[in-house]
Amino acid sequence: MSNVNPPAKATRREWIGLAIIALPCMVYAMDLTVLNLALPAISAELDPSASQLLWIVDVYGFLVAGFLITMGTLGDRIGRRRLLLIGAAAFAAASVIAAFSRSAEMLIAMRALLGVAGATLAPSTMSLIRNMFHDEHERQFAIGVWIAAFSVGGAIGPLVGGLLLQWWWWGAAFLAAVPVMVLLLLLGPKLLPEYRDPDAGALDPLSMVQSLFSVLAVVYGLKRIAEYGTDARGIAVLLVGFALGVLFVRRQKHLAYPFLDVTLFRRPAFSAAIVAYALAGLSMMGVYIFMTQYLQLVLGLTPLQAGIATVPWSLCFTVGSLLAPRLARHWGARRVMVRGLLLAAVGFGITALVVPPYGLWILIAGMLAMSLGMAPVFTVGNELIITTAPAERAGAASALAETSAELSGALGIAVLGSLGMLAYRLWLDPALPTSLADADTTRALSTLGGAVAVGGELGGAAGVAVVDTARTAFTGAMRAIAVFGMAMMLLAAWMAARLMRDGEGEAHVAVVAEDAAGA
Repeated sequence: MSNVNPPAKATRREWIGLAIIALPCMVYAMDLTVLNLALPAISAELDPSASQLLWIVDVYGFLVAGFLITMGTLGDRIGRRRLLLIGAAAFAAASVIAAFSRSAEMLIAMRALLGVAGATLAPSTMSLIRNMFHDEHERQFAIGVWIAAFSVGGAIGPLVGGLLLQWWWWGAAFLAAVPVMVLLLLLGPKLLPEYRDPDAGALDPLSMVQSLFSVLAVVYGLKRIAEYGTDARGIAVLLVGFALGVLFVRRQKHLAYPFLDVTLFRRPAFSAAIVAYALAGLSMMGVYIFMTQYLQLVLGLTPLQAGIATVPWSLCFTVGSLLAPRLARHWGARRVMVRGLLLAAVGFGITALVVPPYGLWILIAGMLAMSLGMAPVFTVGNELIITTAPAERAGAASALAETSAELSGALGIAVLGSLGMLAYRLWLDPALPTSLADADTTRALSTLGGAVAVGGELGGAAGVAVVDTARTAFTGAMRAIAVFGMAMMLLAAWMAARLMRDGEGEAHVAVVAEDAAGA
């Protein structure tokens, strides 16, 4: 057997480069949440309609999800560093224009451009990490930092937005991203390597259109169903999205250089990582939307107190992301993923036990276990996804991982959110007073916030009874969704153990590292 030189260790240049590409990832995640606190000020100044306000919030996430696959494939062709820098320049320019928007239409257009530019960040940065870090353990740690950057960005978004709005106008929430992107433009060409597939063919326009509109239709349909229930338009758009997705996948089988290499799913480690990633995202987003409402509408915390209560979630997710490489070094990728999923299942199980008067502490304990368990799944899962794919397809593979995360998150909000509210209505309806007006009954059954408002208007013992009953029904619904999340984590753990039982993931990672060193 021939001796193979060990993979080269990363130098100071690579580690500084990692910090440079982690910053835009943090801004990307921050931009998903930083706008929420600015909405009242935007509404007062730009006077958007209800529909326009919804698009101001949602269009960024829609276009990020829609363009991920296209941008991942484009980066493999024109160069990942080049695409990243183009995206950073567009993001900075759109942020400045958005900050000084003079109409709702102008702001929507800039948020759309921010979404297109933001779609370049995740696949470009992840695929660059593969080229910068050839040692398996260093690469796992680098991916942990990359995952932590997204977690920190999402966590500090409301905090940054609140601080900026305290002292400046609403446009300052957009300007926070500009210095980070300028820093990337200045240092990126010096610190980041360039990589492209020298044998890549031309982009297939039809595949680009199919992938874009398929993802957009699925995300839009799921969000509409989550908001309006079994809405005919939402279901129709969702079905159109699925049909376009099927056509897209079928077309990829006949292309010499496809957007989506369907043969990747024949690799057990790749399939296990994608499934675990998707199920974790679905379960996490499904229960998280109930947690945030539970903290404020059931426990009665202020928005600031509720935000503080979720800080342990973000901190543990960050710590888990950074610890995952060390755990993978001792246990191997398969055991880290399986044990992480089992710990996440325990967290969901703890959440399912929420009862007064200890609801807050039980919920925080569940959050800690969930985030500590899911973080290694995302870190190690991403590492397996990009290393089991061929080096020249790393951009497309990382884009596929991010797209699955976006779709599973939207699916969690739509499906689990709808199922949870269905359970809420089934438990609350028989318990409401028969003397309640039809309009008030409808409001109480629609949302927990509506029930609290109805109870406040009624006043007295009747109002207190309505609120208490609604809170009990909502808590039961959250517990049911937590049980479902626990089942999904156990299913993902079983699949990871089964598909990776022979160590395909660890073996392939080692082969890739050896090949990189030989090259």
